[in-house]
Amino acid sequence: MGAGVSRTVDMSEQEQAEIRLEFARLKQEHADFDAAINAMIATGCDPLQVQRMKKKKLALKDRLSALEDRIIPDIIA
Repeated sequence: MGAGVSRTVDMSEQEQAEIRLEFARLKQEHADFDAAINAMIATGCDPLQVQRMKKKKLALKDRLSALEDRIIPDIIA
């Protein structure tokens, strides 16, 4: 049973690394949306387009939160 636990930990570490990579990618994408939204507001873009971008940014934030929830328990344990 001990070997199985070790193997699971190895897989978990690999999965955690993949999650961290995805988290970093999404965090950058979230920052890009933020910059784009600010530029749209500054140039007087259509409020409906700004609202759509904000919705997409919020969806990214939700995905980031979900990934973060998967990472944090592994760090504490």
